[in-house]
Amino acid sequence: MKPYVYITRKLPNELVKPLQERFTVNMWKHDDIPVPKDILIEEAKKADALFTVLADSIDERVLNAGKNLKVVANLAVGYDNIDLLTASKNGIAICNTPDVLTDTTADLTFGLLMAAARRIVESAEFVKKGKWQSWSPYLLAGQDIHHKTLGIVGMGKIGETVAKRATGFDMDILYYNRTRKPEVEQQLGVVYTSFDELVTKSDFIVCLTPLTPETKKMFTREVFQKMKRSAIFINAARGAVVDEQALYEALLAGEIAGAGLDVFQKEPINADHPLLKLSNVVALPHIGSSSMETRTIMIQLCIDNIMAILEGKEPKTLVNKDWRPLVRG
Repeated sequence: MKPYVYITRKLPNELVKPLQERFTVNMWKHDDIPVPKDILIEEAKKADALFTVLADSIDERVLNAGKNLKVVANLAVGYDNIDLLTASKNGIAICNTPDVLTDTTADLTFGLLMAAARRIVESAEFVKKGKWQSWSPYLLAGQDIHHKTLGIVGMGKIGETVAKRATGFDMDILYYNRTRKPEVEQQLGVVYTSFDELVTKSDFIVCLTPLTPETKKMFTREVFQKMKRSAIFINAARGAVVDEQALYEALLAGEIAGAGLDVFQKEPINADHPLLKLSNVVALPHIGSSSMETRTIMIQLCIDNIMAILEGKEPKTLVNKDWRPLVRG
């Protein structure tokens, strides 16, 4: 029998064709509705490979159900939706899609910063609702971006690329990271600081840190209160690194000036969420890497990783470096 591959979102047929030529492939019928957990577990029982997305919880139940499961290819850089310990224990390779989305996500992040700073979304809605009746000196006046101080929390490849874009705006760039990066400091002129110094001095704070036990809810009310009252907070990392209630209260109290958010603690975010009621919040539906070109490359990378593992080769982007294939009887 051919190996069985299950894909948890509907993908373009032309992209899936290489898998279909080699393996038995089944695909969830929706691209915008998550596969129910009970169906995912039933499919995992049969699957040699799972093609998943960030919204799928690949927990112990799913992985233990996959008695023949050899690889999970996750359509994302992050993999906090996957139980890595159980995967390694069960001899399941976990693969992600790093590097290929760096520039696209950096573009979106900087665009989100600009939208929040210059009140672009608010201004567009102002025009569409027929509120623009005359010119006035401070009509929807935002904040300059050029020559301001940008603080980047999480100086991975996306952080470096955002910093590169900021140099074109003549910004002073601070960064906080668990490891210092002298080569990036030399190349881009960025300055390493403590977390406290970064949030105190920056005009714009951009969060790009991965979600770990250490970074969960690292942005608390106390942290927001240390920021400048004119500061704008941007989160393009993971929603859970922020205490959303604290952010809401800080914005409401005028402790910071605004926020641009591409990620939320619970996704999709409910339309009645308090943050969405604030005019100084720009909210996006987690589209950091969502360009036609990049998403296509990400899908192709997932497919390449699945084919490599099922054909006994090394995958291109292995996450769990301690992975060893199990000898299955």
